[in-house]
Amino acid sequence: MHETANDATALRTRLVDDLLADGAVRDPRWARAFREVDRHAFLPRFFRQLTDGRWGPVDADDPDWLPLVYRDRVCVTQLDGDDGAWQRAVDEGAVHGVPTCSSSMPTIMAIMLEALRVQPGHDVLEIGAGTGYNAALLCHVLGAEHVTTVDVDPGVLARARDHLAAVGGEPTCVVGDGELGCPERAPYDRVLCTCAVSRIPTAWLTQTKPGGLVVTTLNRSIGAGLVRLVSDGRGGGRGRVLAEDGRFMPLRAHAHGWAADVLEIARGAPADERGRTALDPELVVDPGSPFEFFAGLVLPDVVVGHGDRHRVHLAHPDGSWARLRTGSPRVEQGGPRRLWQLAERGYRQWLDLGRPRRDHFAFTVGPEGQRFHLGDLDWPVCSPG
Repeated sequence: MHETANDATALRTRLVDDLLADGAVRDPRWARAFREVDRHAFLPRFFRQLTDGRWGPVDADDPDWLPLVYRDRVCVTQLDGDDGAWQRAVDEGAVHGVPTCSSSMPTIMAIMLEALRVQPGHDVLEIGAGTGYNAALLCHVLGAEHVTTVDVDPGVLARARDHLAAVGGEPTCVVGDGELGCPERAPYDRVLCTCAVSRIPTAWLTQTKPGGLVVTTLNRSIGAGLVRLVSDGRGGGRGRVLAEDGRFMPLRAHAHGWAADVLEIARGAPADERGRTALDPELVVDPGSPFEFFAGLVLPDVVVGHGDRHRVHLAHPDGSWARLRTGSPRVEQGGPRRLWQLAERGYRQWLDLGRPRRDHFAFTVGPEGQRFHLGDLDWPVCSPG
């Protein structure tokens, strides 16, 4: 056990040094929290994705356990909302599944915690308890009495509560629909959502004090990212898209349940139109592309799928789709609209606007809806049911 503790300390120190060097952590309070809170206490077991796409089990008996815990990577802890997937993975060696709970990448955790701009005495509501690790970091800086964490999954919340108790952190843990916030503990100075949303729930802004901050990520297949809003205390708010990217599993109520069906159409439907393009699909769908955020504005609610042979599929719930291959000028399209023409037109508009990056855009929530803004231009936030 002593050797394990020493190994964990060395690995954690290296991770935090990297977070500091990369600028993800700047505030000394968060640096101390990351140095002093054991991530491995919240990850006694998790899944590692194998080369064939299946998920294999990892626990404390695995020699790779600690090195994997202290990488700057996501650690998936639940598949398909089914706690039985773990035992099946142990019995079978690996299983298929879609992640539904995880410990987020430490870099993005640090970026979001820094974006909260917390001060002593602030009360924080966390949407999505996960493993409890993020709540433990909040407790370290603010004190457990100032932290409330909500999760819709009773099993996930129970494990998070146990992990927190084991390290001496006991925030208020509530089972509930995160979209509704936690009115019984309101008002809050800060709201932090560690899963992605297609739209900002007005309950969060209503439960946040005027001038308080809401930090979350957007559930957008193209153009996802972090936003920070200043609440007006009445369900509205204004803020900006942040420069740092952030991709999270969606809040369960905001998951695109229709995505698999429309992408299946894009993969196999006969083309209504074939043509050529000079626009590289990677510019549209790669999160590292400077155009990708703007592409999400001109292709709202379009989802992306990746096939073999470097194929890229775009699809919309109205039945429109496009099929491309990276490095090839050919494009196939079908459905009521031509999605790739919209992407090409958007790319020309982006160039004409001076190639604005994501942090050039404002975001508002109000009676007129939820919208992105760039100067006099704006785009509605779309979210089909």
